[in-house]
Amino acid sequence: MPTVQYPSHAVEALLADGTTAAIRAIGPADHAAVLDLHAERMSEDSRRLRFFGTSRRAPQMTADRLCGPQRPEPLALGAWVDGELVGEADCEPAEDRPEAAELALAVADAWQHRGVGTLLIEHLVHAARERGVRRFEAAMLADNLAVRRLFADLGLPVHRRFERGEVRVVVPLEEGAEHYREAVEQRGRTADVASLAALLFPRAVAVVGASRRVGSVGQAVLLKVRGNGFTGDLWAVNPYAQQVAGEPAYQSIATLPGTPDLAVLAVPAEAVPGAAEECGLAGVRALVVLAAGLDADEARQLMHACRRHSMRLVGPNSLGIAQLDPAVRLDAEFGGAAALPGTAGVAVQSGGVGIALLGQLARLGIGVSSFVSLGDKYDVSGNDLLQWWEEDGRTDLALLHLESFGNPRAFSRTARRVTRGMPVLTVDAGRSAAGRRGAASHTAAAATPTVTREALFRQAGITATRSIAELVGTAALLHSQPLPTARGVVAVISNAGGIGILAADACAEAGLDLPVLPASTTAELLELLPEGAGASNPVDTTAAVGPAELACCIDLMTGTRAIDALLVSIVPTALGTGGEHDPLSALLDGPARRRIPVVAVLPDQEAPVRYLTCADGGRLPAYADPAAAARALAHARDRARWLAEPPTAAAVPDTADSAVAQHLAQAFLADHPQGGWLDPKQTVDLLDCYDLPLTTSIWARDEHDVLLAARTLGQLGHEGKSVLKAYWPDQLHKSAAGAVRTGLSGVDEVRAAYREFEAHFGESMAGVVVQPMAAPGLELLAGVVQDQVFGPLVMLGLGGTATDLLDDRTARLAPLTERDLTTMVTGLRSAPLLLGRPGTPQVDLAALLRVLAGLSRMATDLPQLAEADLNPLIARPGGLLCVDARVRLEPRPAFDPTCDDCVARLPPLRSECHEPQRPRRHFHRVLRRSRSRRSLRPRQRRDVHEPTRRRSHPGDGLPHHGDRDHRLPPGRAASGGA
Repeated sequence: MPTVQYPSHAVEALLADGTTAAIRAIGPADHAAVLDLHAERMSEDSRRLRFFGTSRRAPQMTADRLCGPQRPEPLALGAWVDGELVGEADCEPAEDRPEAAELALAVADAWQHRGVGTLLIEHLVHAARERGVRRFEAAMLADNLAVRRLFADLGLPVHRRFERGEVRVVVPLEEGAEHYREAVEQRGRTADVASLAALLFPRAVAVVGASRRVGSVGQAVLLKVRGNGFTGDLWAVNPYAQQVAGEPAYQSIATLPGTPDLAVLAVPAEAVPGAAEECGLAGVRALVVLAAGLDADEARQLMHACRRHSMRLVGPNSLGIAQLDPAVRLDAEFGGAAALPGTAGVAVQSGGVGIALLGQLARLGIGVSSFVSLGDKYDVSGNDLLQWWEEDGRTDLALLHLESFGNPRAFSRTARRVTRGMPVLTVDAGRSAAGRRGAASHTAAAATPTVTREALFRQAGITATRSIAELVGTAALLHSQPLPTARGVVAVISNAGGIGILAADACAEAGLDLPVLPASTTAELLELLPEGAGASNPVDTTAAVGPAELACCIDLMTGTRAIDALLVSIVPTALGTGGEHDPLSALLDGPARRRIPVVAVLPDQEAPVRYLTCADGGRLPAYADPAAAARALAHARDRARWLAEPPTAAAVPDTADSAVAQHLAQAFLADHPQGGWLDPKQTVDLLDCYDLPLTTSIWARDEHDVLLAARTLGQLGHEGKSVLKAYWPDQLHKSAAGAVRTGLSGVDEVRAAYREFEAHFGESMAGVVVQPMAAPGLELLAGVVQDQVFGPLVMLGLGGTATDLLDDRTARLAPLTERDLTTMVTGLRSAPLLLGRPGTPQVDLAALLRVLAGLSRMATDLPQLAEADLNPLIARPGGLLCVDARVRLEPRPAFDPTCDDCVARLPPLRSECHEPQRPRRHFHRVLRRSRSRRSLRPRQRRDVHEPTRRRSHPGDGLPHHGDRDHRLPPGRAASGGA
């Protein structure tokens, strides 16, 4: 089957109804398409609104203006659907006011009110900003209600003036940026969810490649769809059979009695592109591709078919999908376990993980709202599923297994919003992957993929577990029990002292607090419990406790405000092994949900976690291992803490000279095209731009200058002493190379140290840095590293020469928020050293937070910043002082994780999957010049190893439903005439 080539250098974006449109710059080759749009595909009334009249020459003049050889290079973008131009938007700066541009817009009649106009203007806004345009101006007839509504809903401020039946509008592009971004994102979410309806709420499903062979994948999927009672039409496609598993078989998609919304392709890899094209031509809106092992050409053809025909794609290498809403009851996957209907949304990359997870959830009794095996994630991603679950009205718990990330920032923004309404849990896959080898600084060495993923999860409020068992155990708690308070104070009750001690140890190891209970509570417990019981914490009820006494004890503990969670560990004894004497009945006879979460630990049960059914019909999670229960409680405590802290604004340093810093970076890279380490003077100049507290330093090239600097700075040093540091280009760690001498007193010691450097390093030494000896304090490490996938990462930890040995660090993705600053400090194991202890005052925390804010700003200002290492950063009650800093720059454009072209340049990052690198496309060069922070990629669905996604939009958003058509007249001759 022939493959239709998609327009090159196009950016795919979603219209309001989920249709894919290609956005690209209009050029000379598009003259005929532009003329056809204005002359043939717009009605006479549309042309009247567009051109303020019915001139027959206007379409020709517009095509000549936008595509003619002598055109004055207007910024013009077109929207193509299935190779057909359906809309056009352009702007031209006014001759006397280059900061203002006249805006013009036209949409074919058949495509009006579907989001074409909004989509084009959103792209045009970002492109125009990069060209220095600060406002759009346009005129329209007063009865052009569609365009007036478009401007009203755009999200930017609009100033209107009515003149003689016309409306003149001015749209400032720099005002209301946050409101505009939110509006764009909301449109994107609406369109995204609309595009998934055919996948997750299909009215008809076709299984292409359904085989007569028992045990084949195609037949297994067909039988599961039928067996689960799918409410829509089900068709089998097999050109070599009349019937498959009792279902009539059709030769092709084209011969079906209707058009399926969803097609499951159970065909070999080499047949996938042709089958996808056939589905697209028939009007199918979503595909699930089960085959694995597509080569680069097959992958390209598959994506071209999906883009051209506006089909959403799950896979390839997918296990399948399930939508268990009673209105659909679709189970189109070939796993062994049958998922129960419920309210947990599940998305996995690995089919094996999906089978295991569905099986464990089914055994536990947690039902699933929808399940998607993402496979190689060519299109539909975890980000898409989070948005669907946010809107589907059924899902209240999201479970993810993601092996790779393509757009962490877009994922983080979605997750931050979704986690406010429901728990989002993930398995942190690939933790054992080796960190960056050959890292040139402590900061870079610390920024392993594990660290960056943990930073992403922590900032987004995602609960990251370390195994499927831990994921299921935590889900069991969050799905059935209330959250504890943010304190995380836990009490343990057990009818066996040894088991209680093990549970208490597990809680402490999980980071939970087990304080001694208040004296009043202890006294009440001792009155209730048998003789010999212990009532501190853990509470040992002894084996003689009866169900009634134990129930009273549990009621007392859940009623006190002294604790936030209760762990009850029960072992069977000869004193009570069933019936009314069974201590377990103390839990079962009470309510399942109380003021605080209650979990049971039953060491004799076989299942790692199961639900106990209580008298009120509710469920109580019971664990076989106290460590599993403690980890689940710790995750619940962390979620409570995250929810208790409202979102905060970005951290802004007191001073920052971004323009000077960017000039310094550009000047350095002009002299060093390959990049490299800044010399000491350049480092000082750059850090000064962000008021980062580098100690006074003097650069000296010979012995005379060294002695002169030492005489000057020695008086400033601690106890009148100086420090010498030898320097040469591409120097790694000074201390390890023996290039540091501290505590130098007097001229003789300084001279001797310098001559020792000369003898040891010879001509390779470029000079010496002379500094005053710093007073002792707590040594910290602070720095930045640009992660190729996640963007800039800010690190904080214990510093000095033992920083790698101690390995006490926290990290957050820049830009940091005010909340990030605080949690980075409190997240260190050594936080008590910073916050102060009896006899030891706290360090200057305000100064430390200013340093972190400055590093965050520097990282976001300078995409060329490969890494910065402030180590050691000496913290004292009276302030902070950095005594050594290293900065490395690399030539690179601004990294925008929401931008497809930026991410397309990146290498793959996979933890467990080994598919070959997929082909990538790039933006049209006009659009490439037009990107800003959130310009051309509204929501990126792909991971780094995947082909470029077919849907893209500025501001991480896509158009929504409503009147989005949109014929915008240019306003008189000054508008450029379209």
